[in-house]
Amino acid sequence: MHLTAKEEYFDEPACEHNNTAKEKKACKSAAPGSSTGGCALDGAYIVLSPIKDALNIVHAPINCLGNGYNQRTSEAAGKQGYYMYGLTTAINETDLIFGSEDKLRQGVIYAYDRFQPKGIFIYNTCVPALTGEDIEGVSAELASRFKIPVVPVFSQGFSGNKNLGNKIAGDTLFTYLIGKKDPDLDILSDYNINLIGEYNIKGELFLIKKALKSIGINVLSTITGDSTVEEIMYSHKSGLNVVICSKALVYLARKMKEKFGIPYIEESFFGLSSTGKAIMNIAGSIGDGKLMETAKKYVKIRTAGAHDNIREYKRFLTGKKALLYTGGVKSWSLVSALNDLGMKVIATGVKKSTEEDKLRIKEFDENGNIMLLDNGNPLNLIKIARENGADIMLAGGRNQYTAVKSLIPFLDVNQERLDPYVSYEGLELLAKRIYYEIKNPVFKLLRESSANL
Repeated sequence: MHLTAKEEYFDEPACEHNNTAKEKKACKSAAPGSSTGGCALDGAYIVLSPIKDALNIVHAPINCLGNGYNQRTSEAAGKQGYYMYGLTTAINETDLIFGSEDKLRQGVIYAYDRFQPKGIFIYNTCVPALTGEDIEGVSAELASRFKIPVVPVFSQGFSGNKNLGNKIAGDTLFTYLIGKKDPDLDILSDYNINLIGEYNIKGELFLIKKALKSIGINVLSTITGDSTVEEIMYSHKSGLNVVICSKALVYLARKMKEKFGIPYIEESFFGLSSTGKAIMNIAGSIGDGKLMETAKKYVKIRTAGAHDNIREYKRFLTGKKALLYTGGVKSWSLVSALNDLGMKVIATGVKKSTEEDKLRIKEFDENGNIMLLDNGNPLNLIKIARENGADIMLAGGRNQYTAVKSLIPFLDVNQERLDPYVSYEGLELLAKRIYYEIKNPVFKLLRESSANL
């Protein structure tokens, strides 16, 4: 499980400064979020909000929070669900003149008295950062008073984009929570791992845990889907970190490796081949022969079962063309899943993808026909879809009406998606959704009506 010096130097493929073995390039400068699809606050909130027994309080004018807290479909087991609450101090003009520290203090006290959370995250934003509010001091004061972690998150939007916000959130967890408590012995097993960058969208974490538990692997902590404050505090006792969304939190995995000696690997659970590969790589990284044999048998059985379940869908979908516009890890991981269904991906979005993500796309692009899209404006997407005969567009919710108005079947595969699409059950749901979207008779009727006009 230990890497060589050369491997350690270049073991962070998601960071673009490690994209060649010849030279170590400098990281790109941070850019404000207005032109890059979300600011640092948005990115930090995405990472931290799924922690189900912690409150998230955004110290900002009310528009900074907006509807952001309920636009993601993270799920949590049990009764606690503070992640669905959106709390803000709603700074106004008066606060700019007289200061807002006391308003923040009273707001946090009110929230604690009402909800009794196990932790509180206070997000610094552009306005209090510019006026010099002491967010850190207020947090330390209230942490001492409540006897729970009250954590400042320095996520002011002018610092950079959403990806930087992910990194800020990971660094916040590393500084204030990780390693602060040891787990009870009955929580540990022979094989303990953490999942990093998994937010349990539509319960996807539950499917991943189910697969890993079947071969005897214990998910000690998840950062941060369906997690608790305490769970993150003892995550340093894991034997392996498995990074699911590499662009977001690979930095955290590297920091945990440096301080706690926990190795990490980067995997995807989208598609049959990727899921099987992930399970085998996790077992191989743990390095236990018996576990690897168990994993091999499990993957073989589950893969065969999934092939049986998607046979009818695959028969129809084989050869169908998909336009994929997501970005990040899904720019290549969903290509793998669509390949498993026999579909052809004509293009995939890479606006938020790393160089390593682009290399992985090429691994699944046997004929070199997949276009890499940086420009996702509606006219460009429609043009590419029509010129290449796309049978369906898979993208985020903002592209839904672009597709539907152009009479192109559409499926949301981003955070607002309707089903979990990971692991074996997830691929079956993805096949079913794509099948019924393409077969939808409404599109056929509308096309016929349009042709007759």
